Amino acid sequence: MKVLVGLLLATSATVALVAGPAVAADKIIGVSWSNFQEERWKTDEASMIESIEANGDTYISADAQSSAGKQQTDVENLIAQGADALIILAVDSGAIGPAVDAADAEGIPVVGYDRLIEDERAFYITFDNIEVGRMQARAVLEAQPTGNYAFIKGDKGDPNADFLFAGIMEVLQDAMDAGDIKNVGESYTDGWKPDNAQKNMEQILTANDNNVDAVVSENDGMAGGVIAALSAQGMVVPVSGQDGDHAALNRVARGTQTVSVWKDARELGKAAGNIAAMLADGTDGADIPDAVKFDGGAKGVEMNAIFLAPVPITNANLELVIDAGWIEKDKVCEGAADGVSGC
Repeated sequence: MKVLVGLLLATSATVALVAGPAVAADKIIGVSWSNFQEERWKTDEASMIESIEANGDTYISADAQSSAGKQQTDVENLIAQGADALIILAVDSGAIGPAVDAADAEGIPVVGYDRLIEDERAFYITFDNIEVGRMQARAVLEAQPTGNYAFIKGDKGDPNADFLFAGIMEVLQDAMDAGDIKNVGESYTDGWKPDNAQKNMEQILTANDNNVDAVVSENDGMAGGVIAALSAQGMVVPVSGQDGDHAALNRVARGTQTVSVWKDARELGKAAGNIAAMLADGTDGADIPDAVKFDGGAKGVEMNAIFLAPVPITNANLELVIDAGWIEKDKVCEGAADGVSGC
């Protein structure tokens, strides 16, 4: 029976994981990052390091710089450095298999971080990305219930791009079927890069003589590229994003971005560090506190997983990220429109 991504990590489980597991110290936790071009990965890393070191373990890492080939070499190097567990943010989920094989050959557990590594040997931790897509679509649909929609999706090699789009379509399909909104262009975006998103948006605008009324962008970095393309044409339309990037939250306050779905990367990073420690200590993935069974990937592989809950941030609840210490008030509220909550 398929387990939906909508199963969320309960508050009590979040506290338990972040507090740190009761395991032996002195493990080496190797982390393979896909890249650091997006603001949030440094936030994830800082919390992950804090969690790992609080457990008495050692953090080692490598930056794949968006290269699947380099990531394979990075993982092999982390293994050679004595990693007892690996956390992998995959560049390309379809190309990461040999890295998992290499870890498995040495008896090293793998945590698939934020992006699905569809392999029963990997423990999957992320946010509920289908719900993120729903949240993006709901906010844009509320702001613009009719008209021409464009869709700027993430990298084709990242399953999250399709999870997000599935959630988006769940919300928008009825309006599409009724003819209230029309899909006038959609595009995957290589590497989730803002400049690629800007080019994609420019092409959609050109193809439609600028007749675009709303844009569902799958993350904040790409939303910045989308908004740059719109601004060059003197256009302001509802635009979505995710991650709670500081620049995006300020755009929400200014009124150029409609929503940023906040995924508190501090919680994800801490939880991953603690899960890696438990796995390195011999805990079975099924016995990780509050783990659920997930088989919602393209191959239907059943995996152990944990999903954290996202929060949509609009100009009506910006105080949430301020009160949580995610961003300083003066930074998010600079140039804010009148009546923005928290400013």
